[in-house]
Amino acid sequence: MGQEQIKNLYRTESGHVKFVSDAPLEFITAESDELKGIVNADDQNFAFQMDIKTLEGFNSPLQQEHFYENYMETEKYPKAAFSGKIIEKVDFSQPGEVKVRAKGELNIHGVKKERIINCMLKIGKNEFTATSDFTVMLEDHNISIPKLVYQKIAEEIKVSMTADFQKIETEN
Repeated sequence: MGQEQIKNLYRTESGHVKFVSDAPLEFITAESDELKGIVNADDQNFAFQMDIKTLEGFNSPLQQEHFYENYMETEKYPKAAFSGKIIEKVDFSQPGEVKVRAKGELNIHGVKKERIINCMLKIGKNEFTATSDFTVMLEDHNISIPKLVYQKIAEEIKVSMTADFQKIETEN
């Protein structure tokens, strides 16, 4: 038999990611609108990726530079990624809202960690929106914070994500 055609593929090119570090001495936030992702509705597999250097905000240009170079080491580890499978069976042809769990590997700073992340899917006709709020522990991804700035950077980073997916038209 020939290769089976994937019929229900959805893509986003401009998902929104925001992170918050709420430490005792400093509140830091940064955002990106360049989260890219694909969801195969037939087998419920997904893959997301974001270039770390698309995160903007911070409290100063110097802080942003330190984040890129010293903590995230973007020269070595330029991207963050999450790929895996939606646990619950979802009918993407039925409009409505559904809570799901996304199970997969979260790869940040070159360290892969298996995670289950709760998401809300708002399904429309040939499109859906995915939203999620979760946390990332710096130590889980070998991101070390120098003692000098320890009180300025939270050990647990809050992350929120929103992405609008459009169905990709495929030939039969």
